[in-house]
Amino acid sequence: MANEAVRIIVSGLVQGVGFRYFTFREAKKLGLTGSVKNLPTGQVEIIACGAKGLIDDMIKIIRVGSSYASVSGVELEEMPSPQNFTDFSIR
Repeated sequence: MANEAVRIIVSGLVQGVGFRYFTFREAKKLGLTGSVKNLPTGQVEIIACGAKGLIDDMIKIIRVGSSYASVSGVELEEMPSPQNFTDFSIR
């Protein structure tokens, strides 16, 4: 069961550059559950659920971004835990 859940809004050049797939792969490696999706604003929303240390690792990875993305901002919002995710998905 997830220890923590966080909503992450990522700004910058993060759509059309494979950022959701990058996020998906990294979340799977860390064993997190949740989802990633593009927002109409040009941002990407990530819901990450899991142990606090693993979520912190994910946030560090996201701040750097993929080789094609250019992350200019990361906003964090704690969510009530646990969320009803059994896996990590791209939406």
